[in-house]
Amino acid sequence: MPEEMSKLEIRSALPKCARLDSKPHLFCPGCGHPEVLKALGFAVDELGLQRRIAFGVDIGCSLLAWDFFDFDTVETHHGRTVPVMVGLRLGNPEAIAVAYVGDGGAYAIGAGHLLNAAIRNDNILTIVVNNGLYAMTGGQEAPTTHPGWKVKTAPYGADQYYIKAPEIIRNVNPAAFVARGITSRQPELRQLMKDALQHINGNHGFAFLEVLSQCPLNWKTMDSAEATFRVLEQEHAKLFPTGRF
Repeated sequence: MPEEMSKLEIRSALPKCARLDSKPHLFCPGCGHPEVLKALGFAVDELGLQRRIAFGVDIGCSLLAWDFFDFDTVETHHGRTVPVMVGLRLGNPEAIAVAYVGDGGAYAIGAGHLLNAAIRNDNILTIVVNNGLYAMTGGQEAPTTHPGWKVKTAPYGADQYYIKAPEIIRNVNPAAFVARGITSRQPELRQLMKDALQHINGNHGFAFLEVLSQCPLNWKTMDSAEATFRVLEQEHAKLFPTGRF
């Protein structure tokens, strides 16, 4: 945020549950994480759930959200955010437990935890930010990297294997809330956040929301917003279709 902006001006642009003392945020310029978190914050505000939220963040870019909100927040070991929030919810059934994870933490080291939480129908919301690579550690190949994408650990192009998690979770749990949103469509994303929170607030079981996000630094599109959103909308959203499952 520009220094000349007043606290009132900053507050008017942010969810009420956001912490002003954590701004400006620590994410890279153009990163999609702040847009995902903003959508979550507005959904929490609208539902009046701020004092019941327990917010768990994973290691990776997602850890930079640890002081983003005025929520009870815990940072976990890499890939362990989902089981930590499952345990917290079992210990405190009144909590609205939210696990905030990157695609690496969710679909690589944390894949077993995620799948079993879905199968058990644990009453938590898992939000996974999918930017197609490991971002904080320099742009290595992830379970969501597009076939042929040239990344740090695949300089000649990534292999053909990638994970479509919402489709998998829908298959193992027909009762779960499952959706995929995208940062560039904020009204739709905020509604998905709200619906996912209402699902677990009503004790209906597991809720899963994957959000397609941009990573200009590792996509090497820092000098062009147009190029960033072309990759996001025309490549990323083509490989990973958005919507409710």
